[in-house]
Amino acid sequence: MTLPIIKTKLTGKQKKMVGAAVKKARPDGNGKIPVTAQQSIRFQQMYKDGICRTDDNHYTKTIQFFDINYQLAQNEDKTAIFDSYCEFLNYFDCSINVQLSFLNQLTDLEEFEKMIELAPQGDGFDDIRSEYSEMLKNQLAKGNNGLVRTKFITFGIESENLREAKSKLERIEADIISNFKTMGVLAQPLNGAERLAILHRCFNPDGREKFRLSWNLLPQSGLSVKDFIAPSSFDFSKGNSFRMSDKTGAVSFIQIMASEMSDKMLADFLNVDHSITLSIHFQSIDQNKAIKTVKRKITDLDKMKMEEQKKAFRNGYDIDIMPSDINTFGKDAKALLNDLQNRNERLFMVTILIMNTADTKRKLDNIIFQEQGIAQKYNCQLKRLDYQQEDGIMACVPIGINDIEIKRGLTTSSTAIFVPFTTQELFQDGEALYYGLNALSNNMILCDRKQLKNPNGIVLGTPGTGKSFSAKREIANAFLTTKDDIIICDPEAEYFPLVNRLNGQVIRISPNSTQYINPLDINLNYSEDENPLALKSDFVLSMCELIVGGKNGLEPIEKAIIDRCVRLVYREYLANPETAEMPVLQDLYNLILSQPEPEAIRIATALEMYVTGSLNIFNHRTNVDMNNRLICFDIKELGKQLKKLGMLVVQDCVWNRVTVNRAEHKSTRYYIDEFHLLLKEEQTAAYSVEIWKRFRKWGGIPTGLTQNVKDLLSSREVENIFENSDFIYMLNQAAGDRQILAKHLNISPHQLSYVTNSGPGEGLIFYGNVIIPFVDKFPKDTMLYKIMTTRLEETEVN
Repeated sequence: MTLPIIKTKLTGKQKKMVGAAVKKARPDGNGKIPVTAQQSIRFQQMYKDGICRTDDNHYTKTIQFFDINYQLAQNEDKTAIFDSYCEFLNYFDCSINVQLSFLNQLTDLEEFEKMIELAPQGDGFDDIRSEYSEMLKNQLAKGNNGLVRTKFITFGIESENLREAKSKLERIEADIISNFKTMGVLAQPLNGAERLAILHRCFNPDGREKFRLSWNLLPQSGLSVKDFIAPSSFDFSKGNSFRMSDKTGAVSFIQIMASEMSDKMLADFLNVDHSITLSIHFQSIDQNKAIKTVKRKITDLDKMKMEEQKKAFRNGYDIDIMPSDINTFGKDAKALLNDLQNRNERLFMVTILIMNTADTKRKLDNIIFQEQGIAQKYNCQLKRLDYQQEDGIMACVPIGINDIEIKRGLTTSSTAIFVPFTTQELFQDGEALYYGLNALSNNMILCDRKQLKNPNGIVLGTPGTGKSFSAKREIANAFLTTKDDIIICDPEAEYFPLVNRLNGQVIRISPNSTQYINPLDINLNYSEDENPLALKSDFVLSMCELIVGGKNGLEPIEKAIIDRCVRLVYREYLANPETAEMPVLQDLYNLILSQPEPEAIRIATALEMYVTGSLNIFNHRTNVDMNNRLICFDIKELGKQLKKLGMLVVQDCVWNRVTVNRAEHKSTRYYIDEFHLLLKEEQTAAYSVEIWKRFRKWGGIPTGLTQNVKDLLSSREVENIFENSDFIYMLNQAAGDRQILAKHLNISPHQLSYVTNSGPGEGLIFYGNVIIPFVDKFPKDTMLYKIMTTRLEETEVN
């Protein structure tokens, strides 16, 4: 029997529903099955300013943000960051869809090694460069620096046209960057080329195909931007995996089973040692709509409860016995309603996706198995998407679209538990120097102090923790990597082996030495706004105050006499610098002695011991090579009377070198060991403060090494040294010093644990606003270690 055909006419609404279903069933969403890789990439147009039109009326933008030390912070700081992040999430209303993207992508290890390799120069130090490069490669292998971790937030809105979308997106962008700033997070918007470069990396994970884009080429060639980022092919013939060029991959989703989550889950996923693209999509629900929905669910649960009670009454058992699910869901729904009505909570629909790629199916399965273990650890499940791999890829990459219908409703605080911050890294290129391994991630720390607003540095640590060794390592690295000049003030005569190996000039200043430097040497290559004679007069006044001045220092009339004589002593030299000889201390002494004021006798008498007496080592013209790129002033044998004066004279020599180098656009690094010796005397302390204040403008990079933090904070003036140092290398600290440092640097107790009873070469690096715990275990079987160590049992006998 044949059934009659009944003709029915679809309504307009039904036609639209059927059409939408058919359209959605097509992989590209436009009613056409993609035949090229470009057609699978779901956006219509990328503009130069970074706005992407994903469909006719949806536009997105992307911001890259950088990490902060959330995992290292103390509990109070973590709570503050978490609360700020909750406020950040609540900013997004239901008109904004948001995607957080976390890209861990393997780069070519050979490219990374090229970044840290010291190229041969043919200057006699290539054997040291080779050894240092080998050491850096070994350190690189210990961490995951071959894995580039980047984080992005992509946000999108519905808009009638580009002009309207642009103004809205720019306002949202400014608000997001401002909110990040309150959390101490650096963020920067991406332009169109930068967004396309990221997509290129996602679609070409092997890194062999370089990204090359020319906006000008597009109209002439007829190409679209998708042609510059698309892989050679996509293959979605298998239900739960895909092929992308020669890589096999899979997209999975995280099914949240737990009622309570840990803020460590996301960090565990991001700390894996393989490529991973993790994406979190969330969109808030209108608050009134969310409350009504929850109330309706509570009503439905109450109805179910009543039905169960009726059933119990009819069957003759206790009506208070309810199915556990009804009681559990009822409590959860009422708690959720309370959160939405009485606390600062919104309801978000959240989708968490993970995309993995590998060379073979076996490797891919192993990677996913490892990640499933992480999910199970937090009572969640990682499941592959079935027959939605194409949609999954497009939802993982930072375009800002999500066609995956698997969503989980979470409150603001539940969504915020996926805190997107873990551990800061410090890995810069250019003239970046090596400072050890990140104690949290085991990655190399490479940074360039010149990129700081203020490159001045301080090395702090108790005796035996590696202060001098760390300075020598930086000196050797800077010598081999940069063109900077390096000057060392060495009160303990321990830098000689390194300086000697690098063919530097060691100047031994002592009463028995035949090497001399003239404290009255003057450099005329000052800038136009600086008077060299005035600056030299200031130095001579400081020197005389150290020699002559008693408790109250020099009297005004004595200062006037000295200033007058300084101008007179340089008159002949300034008139004809090419033929006239540089004056010495004897010339200044004779001029002071010839002045009519009685105070001149007092000054000359005090200077006599340093001119014609037993301490006349500074009454000679300079007879050493002051133009060597590496100079070390060995002042160990200076007696108590001369040490402070010697250090002051050394600082003046450094000033002269800095002024010469400034004209040549060259940096000068100055290392002062036993820095506390300079800070104990008012004159040398004042001179040091001047260096810390003004060196930066002249291309100078001073570094003080000391174990006495209290000396750095002995006066408000000396405290400027501490405040004007953006680079602090902190090793093990004594208990009293830890408390002082915690107060001045706002260090958490957890951070302090890295400088409490720590071993040699372990501590904290402060690089601007970045704080990183480090471990520096320099290989002992190297030539450099033998000439840098100060341990008696390891020191080579020369």
